Amino acid sequence: MGLKERIRQIQDLEYSPDLQIAKKISGRVKQIDSIKKNIHLQLIKELSDIISKNNINDNDLKHKVNLETQKLINNIDIPLTSGEKTKIISDLIDDVIGYGPVEEFLKDKDITEIMVNNPSTIYIEKHGKIYRTNKTFLNKDHLLRIIDKIVSRIGRRVDESTPYVDARLPDGSRVNIIVHPLAINGPMMTIRKFAADPFSIDDLINMGTCTKKAADFLKTCVIGRLNIISSGGTGTGKTTTLNVMSSFIPNDERIITIEDAAELQLHQEHVLRLEARPPNIEGKGMVTIRDLVRNSLRMRPDRIIIGEVRGGEALDMLQAMNTGHDGSLSTVHANSPRDVLSRLETMVLMSGIDIPIRAIREQIASAVNLIVHLNRFKDGSRKLVKITEVQGMEGDIITLQDLFTYDYSMGIDKDSKFIGRIKSTGLMPRFLGKLHNTGVDIPNEIFQKEI
Repeated sequence: MGLKERIRQIQDLEYSPDLQIAKKISGRVKQIDSIKKNIHLQLIKELSDIISKNNINDNDLKHKVNLETQKLINNIDIPLTSGEKTKIISDLIDDVIGYGPVEEFLKDKDITEIMVNNPSTIYIEKHGKIYRTNKTFLNKDHLLRIIDKIVSRIGRRVDESTPYVDARLPDGSRVNIIVHPLAINGPMMTIRKFAADPFSIDDLINMGTCTKKAADFLKTCVIGRLNIISSGGTGTGKTTTLNVMSSFIPNDERIITIEDAAELQLHQEHVLRLEARPPNIEGKGMVTIRDLVRNSLRMRPDRIIIGEVRGGEALDMLQAMNTGHDGSLSTVHANSPRDVLSRLETMVLMSGIDIPIRAIREQIASAVNLIVHLNRFKDGSRKLVKITEVQGMEGDIITLQDLFTYDYSMGIDKDSKFIGRIKSTGLMPRFLGKLHNTGVDIPNEIFQKEI
């Protein structure tokens, strides 16, 4: 092709109807974004006194924002369609009353994680997969206003002196925020959403997370007051599984939950919820998980549920499990059931008390009865991959026995979805006698080996 023909081809492409339409749409989007940004800045200026008032409710604030936005839109020389006006008003209400660009993601039940990397980059996790969105904050100050709105509602603060914080939204969603000087590319915010209606064991079975046989086994173990740890990596569903297992606790027991940020949603009548507290501006007033665990022992608990063990509180939890507080539940970050034991050892040493390793292992072997391990697969699904019994000590080693394991040999289907499931290994646990003494028996069929 000659140079003239190539130039003519480029000119034809440049003036093609499809390209012209695309350019017009892109230009219109930028124009509307500019209008929205200008109105948003005017709104903050005009309504700053009203927005800062704590005694105004969201409905009144929404009404005032709506009226002010209508007035500002009517003063614009650029013609707007009714649909464009409605969209601008809706977005600005989300910005002022809600949580800005992430508001619609918070309302979407299929989205489980929202990741704000900087004001112009927002990712979401949907059905186990991560996607980049086209939503952005106006600028760094806009993002910081939303962050301040989140943390101020629960009495927290984030600035250069305390540049990171864990917080939660009114619906229980967990929020982690980190800002300058630790966050180099701008403020970062990660929101882990939790279902308003928590998952039940039937939901986990229908999603393929576990089988009916494994679910029945876990239910019996919880009712029989075994000490159980739910383990796995980040985002594998440890807390969800813990929440489901806690739903098996009888309604007549006194349950105390202890968490860094309250996430568990128990529906029993007799539930006491405790939440750790960070230090205040003067660096005082900190209450740790470990403080709460020790205090909970004086509150006459039937069950103690610790959202996640990650430090010296592991020692207090093991001591509680070994001194009559059977049926305790918790989660631990780990890559395998064997790693759970190693992490517990390390966390006990973090308590600052000099204890021989063998003594620590004896405590763990005596306290923990069952480890429920989860993995997140490449297709985005979360599945139980092992249910492992902690049998006791043999020499200096804690012995484990897998009662249920995931069958990877079943492969994947045409849509690259894993079709395997967790199956019984055919081995009988040693704690059957303990369950029998509490009036709970497990049918032998549950332990029949599955092919």
